[in-house]
Amino acid sequence: MPKLKTHKGAAKRFHITGTGKLMRTKGGKSHLRRKKSKRTRGLFDETVPVSAADVERIKKALPYGAKR
Repeated sequence: MPKLKTHKGAAKRFHITGTGKLMRTKGGKSHLRRKKSKRTRGLFDETVPVSAADVERIKKALPYGAKR
């Protein structure tokens, strides 16, 4: 069986933790930030778990796990 290809866009956006959780960064981090409050800007820095509905689809795009 041939090797599976990693979806490079997904590999840049998601990473898998040591316990196997799929994590993502929040969108809207880089554009029009000056008008947002400091608290709102700080919330962009944290990573959040991927929705349970999307986990299976994203794991198929990352057959060997996202290395990041």
